[in-house]
Amino acid sequence: MTSAPTPPMGWNSWDCYGTTVTESEVLANARFMARYLLPHGWDTVVVDIDWSDPDARPHGYTQDAALVLDDRGYPQPAPGRFPSAVDGRGFTALADQVHALGLRFGVHVLRGIPRRAVAARLPVAVGPDGEVVTTADIADTSSTCAWNGHMYGLDHAHPAAQGWLDGLVAQLASWGVDYVKVDDVLAPFHAADIAAWSRAIERSGREMVLSLSPGTGLSTAHLPVLQAHAQMWRVCDDLWDRWEDVHANFARLARWAPFQQPGGWADADMLPLGRIGIRAERGEDRASRLTPDEQRTLLTLWVMARSPLMMGGDLPTSDAATIALLTTPAVGHVLRTSTDGRELLREPVGDGEVVVWSARAVDDPRRYVAVFWTGSGTRTLEVALSSVVGDAAAPGTWAVRDLWSGSALATPRATRGGLDGVLVLDVPSHGVRWVALDPA
Repeated sequence: MTSAPTPPMGWNSWDCYGTTVTESEVLANARFMARYLLPHGWDTVVVDIDWSDPDARPHGYTQDAALVLDDRGYPQPAPGRFPSAVDGRGFTALADQVHALGLRFGVHVLRGIPRRAVAARLPVAVGPDGEVVTTADIADTSSTCAWNGHMYGLDHAHPAAQGWLDGLVAQLASWGVDYVKVDDVLAPFHAADIAAWSRAIERSGREMVLSLSPGTGLSTAHLPVLQAHAQMWRVCDDLWDRWEDVHANFARLARWAPFQQPGGWADADMLPLGRIGIRAERGEDRASRLTPDEQRTLLTLWVMARSPLMMGGDLPTSDAATIALLTTPAVGHVLRTSTDGRELLREPVGDGEVVVWSARAVDDPRRYVAVFWTGSGTRTLEVALSSVVGDAAAPGTWAVRDLWSGSALATPRATRGGLDGVLVLDVPSHGVRWVALDPA
C-alpha cells in the first residue's frame, strides 16, 4: 500500500501553541476533528516541535534545554505536559486515544541526535573489536541547526549511526505513530539524513508518512531524492497569516504542481487560519489576519495544487466561519479526487495579476477552474472557455457551479461568432472564484 495516496489532511499544533502544546490541548483538537472534520477527510493530529522540553516557552526555543531523554538518548514526552507519558510510556496512551477517535497520530522530530545525549556519551553499540560505541562517536558536532540549538547532526559515515536512528524510529512505531515530520533536512538539503530516515521507517515495520521541512528555496532538482524517500516535503519557509506569504506561494506551487503524484506531495505549509498565536513562535493570541477572501484564496490554491492541508489554528476555539471553510465539501473532495492541477495563465493587470488554475476530475469529465485576482478592488474578469477546456469550448455545452457556495452560475457567454465561450466572474481583491464545469 502506498503511504499518502492522496495529500494528507490534518491539524498541527505549531501555529497556535508553538513549542508548548500539552496533552489536553492535543486531545481537545483531536476530539473536535473527529466530530466535525473527519467526515470531510481531515484525519491526522500532529504534535509539533519540542515535546520533550519540560521548560518549553512561547515565542522561541529554550536554550540549553533539559530535554527528557531515555538511556539511549531518545527524546521522551515531557511528563509535565503529557501526563500519560510517565514511567517511560511515551506517546502510547495519547496515540491510543487519538486512534480510538478514528484518527492518525503524528509527531515532529529534529534532524540528528540531542546534544545532551552526546555530552552524556551514552552507549549505543559494541564495535567489531569489542569497544563500546557511544552517542559521542556517532555525532557530527560540526552539523547544527541554524535556528534550534538542541541537536547535533548524525555522522552517517559511522556504521552505528543508522542503528541508533533505527532504534529511535522503532520507538516511535511502538508508540503508534503514523506520521513523522522531520525538520531541518531541506534547507540546507541533507540527502543522507532523508535516506536514513526512509530506511529506518521501512525497517520499523510500521507504515508512517514521512514529512520533511522547512523547504526554504527548495529546488525541483532534488525531486529524485524526495520522491524516493518521502511522502511530503515543504516548498517554503514557515507561512504565517500575511498576504505576502500566501502570494509568494503562487509561484512555488506552479513550479511543483506538475510533479504531484500519489505517495509524493509538495507541501505549501500549514494553514494559519482560525485562532492562532495562543502560545506560538510569532505574534500574540489572535484570529488569523488574512481576510475572508484571502483565506479562500489560500485554501483554493492549496487544493488546486494538491498540497497537503494541515490546519494551524486551535480547532475548538476557532470561529464558526473558519470551520465552515474547512468543511466546505469541495475542499476535501477536489483535493482527493482531482488530477493535473496546474497554472494555465498568469498575467499582470493594473496593480495585480490574473492567475488561472485548472484541474480535472479523475472519474468523470468535470473540470475545476480557479480564477484569482491579486490586485486591489473587485475586478470583473473574462476567461475564455477554450483556455480552460480546449477545443470543447462551445458556450452552451458546459454548466458552471460555484464551489465555495455550491450555487449554479450563468453558463459561459458566447463570443467569437458562437465558437467559444467566456466565463465572466467578479473577483474580489486578493480573492478567487472557484468553479466546477460539467458537460451540460
